[in-house]
Order: sequence, then structure tokens, then C-alpha cells
Amino acid sequence: MKKLWVDFIAMIFPNYCLTCQQGLWKGEQLICTKCIAHLPKTQSHIQSIEVLSQKFWGKVPLIQTLAYLKFTKQGIVQKLLHNLKYNNRPDIGETLGKWYGADLREKDLNQRIDIIIPVPLHPVKQKKRGYNQSEAFARGLAHTLEVDWTNKVLLRKTNTDTQTKKNRIERWENVNKVFTVSNQTLIKDKYVLLVDDVVTTGATLEAASKVLLNHQAKGVSVATIAYA
Repeated sequence: MKKLWVDFIAMIFPNYCLTCQQGLWKGEQLICTKCIAHLPKTQSHIQSIEVLSQKFWGKVPLIQTLAYLKFTKQGIVQKLLHNLKYNNRPDIGETLGKWYGADLREKDLNQRIDIIIPVPLHPVKQKKRGYNQSEAFARGLAHTLEVDWTNKVLLRKTNTDTQTKKNRIERWENVNKVFTVSNQTLIKDKYVLLVDDVVTTGATLEAASKVLLNHQAKGVSVATIAYA
């Protein structure tokens, strides 16, 4: 009876694809099968993407630089990220994390990760938004990879301005020295996967990675939902 009721509600109030706005069929999540097929996957876990890796060359020694999708203005990924960050949809981050985790697991990358750490929001910003979109992505990755994740290590001690309209230097100055580690024992001698929603210049991930390495993480890789 419960199943019939759920099916009836879905027929009257159908869920819609977040990108094309077409109704979702039973079993589809967030976006339709057609849009999933058109997701601009980078495959950076298979072959390194130079334009992505270059963001960190000579700045911080990362083991791997990973991004699930390629961001383009007005594209599928922009719509997903906008809904994730501004329309109270942390489920988008978690679902994308599970999908990407499956890709990484196929290449046994879970064997090279001891712990997953999301880039934190300042408590004031997180309270206003209600959640940290990077934590949602971390949860999804951790679920599929079967690796622990924590938000109890890396803290943002300064409430910085938005990075959106800043250039590379301004972004670096905006996040330099804003992170701190609260529990070094959780990362000491461990391989850390640092995750965020999107990487543009890399300034935020660079600053956070340096703090983790300075607190005796054995190595750091980064992974984002998308890169621009």
C-alpha cells in the first residue's frame, strides 16, 4: 500500500530533472538518464589534466588533482552547483560524490586514501546556508569509497569574502592563513583527500593543503565536483 501511495504522489507531483526540467522516471535521481549521459566528465582519475594540475604547480606538492566534471557557463554543471549551494539541495553534492566515488573505486584509488576532509565554511556562513556543500560531497565519496571522512580537523578561522569576482592574487590573499587544524592526530602520517565543490584558481585548496601538510599529513590529493 505504501508503494502504491508513493507512486501515486510521484504521478501527481513528479520530480523534475534539475538540468533539463523534464520529469524524472522511476529510479532516476536528480537528473535524467539523458542528462547523465551528457555530463562533462573530465576522466582526470584516468589521465591527468594539465590545465587542472597547473593550478598547483610550484605552489603545493599534491599527489593527485582530481575533478569530476568540467564547468562551463550556462551548462549542466553550473545548474547543478547553483542548486547545490543556493537552493538548499545538499543531496546533490552527496549524490555526485557517490557517483564519482564509483569511478574512483574502479581504479582502486580508495586504496590510496586514508581520510577525506572537506574544505570548511566559516561557522557564520554555514549557519546562514544551513550546511556545507563540500561536506555533502565528502559524505557521498566516503560512502562509495568506504573511507572515513571528518569535519573535525580543518577549520576556517576567518570569515572571508566571496571568491567569485576575485582574480588569482586576490583569491590567494583572501584565503591565505584562514585555515587551521584542530586535531592533528586524525591526519598525522595519513594520505588525505581534500575536497571542495569547485576549483577555479586553486587558491583555497592550495591554502588548505599547505595547512594539512604542515600538520604532518603524509600526503594530500584534492578532488572537486568541477573545475573551471
